[in-house]
Amino acid sequence: AALLVSVFLLTSCATENPNSKSLGKIVSCSAIETNPNITSGTTLECLDGNSKIVLEAIKGPAIINVWGSWCAPCREEMPFLRELAATGKVKIIGVDVEEPNIEKGRKFVVNQGITWPNLYDRDGSTKSTFGMGVPVTWYVNSESEVVYKHIGVLNSKRQLFLQVEKHLGVKL
Repeated sequence: AALLVSVFLLTSCATENPNSKSLGKIVSCSAIETNPNITSGTTLECLDGNSKIVLEAIKGPAIINVWGSWCAPCREEMPFLRELAATGKVKIIGVDVEEPNIEKGRKFVVNQGITWPNLYDRDGSTKSTFGMGVPVTWYVNSESEVVYKHIGVLNSKRQLFLQVEKHLGVKL
C-alpha cells in the first residue's frame, strides 16, 4: 500500500505541459487598430484568411512579435507573451514567417496558447523589414511608429514587461 501511495504521489507531481491548460485560437485581425491615413506598405493576410493589414499602419501601443512554428526560441518566449496578453494593457500582433504553408502557423497558434491576432507572411515580403532571423519583437506607439526593436528571444517576463514600460509607457 505504501508503494502504491508513493507511486501516486510521484506521478501526480509530474510537470504538466503548459500548453495543455489553455489552447490558443485563430483570432480575427479586425481587432488590430490601424492608422487610416497609411494605406500603402507591406500588406499581409491574416492567419484567419479573412482580411489583410498594412503592417506600417498598425497603431499602438502594441507589440509586433515575429515568429515561425519551426523556431525553438519563439516557443521559449511564448509564455511571457501570453502573460502580457493576460494583462489586457498592450495589444500583441504576431507575424508568422517562413512557413511551408498557412496550416503550420495555425497549428502553432493553437498549440502555443496564442490568443491574439496573427498575420501571415506568405511570400517572405517582411524580410527586408524585420530582417532574416526570428524571433523579433517590435514596440509600436500610438502614432504607428516603431520606437524599439528587440532582436532575438525574450528571456523573461520581467525583461518583456520592463521593455513595454520603458518604450511604450504602459505600466504593468
